[in-house]
Amino acid sequence: MTDTLTRPVPDALTEAQELAAELIGDRAGAWDVAGELPLEVLRKLGARGVLCAEVPSAMGGLGLDSRRNGELTAYVGSLCSSTRSIMTSHGMAAWMVSRFGDRGQRRDLLAEFTSGRLAAVGFSEPGAGSDLSALTTEVRADGEDIVVSGRKMWVTGAQYADYVMVLARFGDAAAVVAVPTDAPGVELVPIDTAVLGCRAAGHINVLLNDVRLPASALLGGGGQDLTMLFTVALSYGRISVAWGSTGIVRACLKAAVEHARHREQSGKKIGEHQLVARHLAELFVAEQVSTRVCEHASAAWQSFSPDLVLATVTAKHVSAGHAAHGSSAAVQVLGSAGAVDGHVVARAYRDSKIMEIIEGSNEISQLILARHALSQQY
Repeated sequence: MTDTLTRPVPDALTEAQELAAELIGDRAGAWDVAGELPLEVLRKLGARGVLCAEVPSAMGGLGLDSRRNGELTAYVGSLCSSTRSIMTSHGMAAWMVSRFGDRGQRRDLLAEFTSGRLAAVGFSEPGAGSDLSALTTEVRADGEDIVVSGRKMWVTGAQYADYVMVLARFGDAAAVVAVPTDAPGVELVPIDTAVLGCRAAGHINVLLNDVRLPASALLGGGGQDLTMLFTVALSYGRISVAWGSTGIVRACLKAAVEHARHREQSGKKIGEHQLVARHLAELFVAEQVSTRVCEHASAAWQSFSPDLVLATVTAKHVSAGHAAHGSSAAVQVLGSAGAVDGHVVARAYRDSKIMEIIEGSNEISQLILARHALSQQY
């Protein structure tokens, strides 16, 4: 009999990865084709703290630091980008509560977010994406209540969410409001055409028709700076997307290498053909570079570095780009085998393009990086 005292004790990261492997397994392709994730899977992941793993264990989370949460995010991303998208959105919602909520809001909302209740985040509007000045959703005080009015577009995970954390104008300042999706005046409008990537991530348009809520739904009482709110929340999202993109690269590298080892052409394994070997080498380099920039961003996050914003933009931009190029290379290596709807590299090819758009498009990232370069003395 094995002495149980000598068995290694799995840590929180390992247990979370094992749970993700158990619940997701090889089902992501079918979910992608169907365009929907099983709600019970998301609730189980949420109830075990996996969807917001940086929340302290005392509040129901796993208490992982940014790098370990990043490795968890990459692992989930290698299995299913749609599930990882929920993880990013839910984690961002929990981070906003942790950062801007008062003690009671942190206690109550984080308890819900780590018990199976799901949250999404509403940023984009019909005329406002990266341009914060165009934001029109507003929240106003009305006696002891608040009233939220506006429209949010492409809200990731809203199809499954119990809450949408809504970024809105609040007088001359801004605020985040925890809006229950079953509140009177909330209308969830499905996007009636199939999306290119992350098809099962539950993107929904959210209409807020004079939604009346208690003032306690306003995180920290509101009145925050709009740019600061946006930047703090987006930094978390960018790290998460960067790690998720790294997971896409890892999945593509694994699939391409496995195929190149076994597929024969002209009497030898295709991995021995120089042009195919070049794709494998580039995928390997992409995985290494993406991992390193993500590790740097997570280190900046943990240390509250003044370079945090630059590090997160760089990580997201680099990793998303490598995912897009790497998935294209993987499809090329697998050929028709990788061109089947739902196949891991076919999903990666579509999902990675979305990574180059969300949490700041390639062009926005390049503008930020260029402004930084121009400000430096070389």
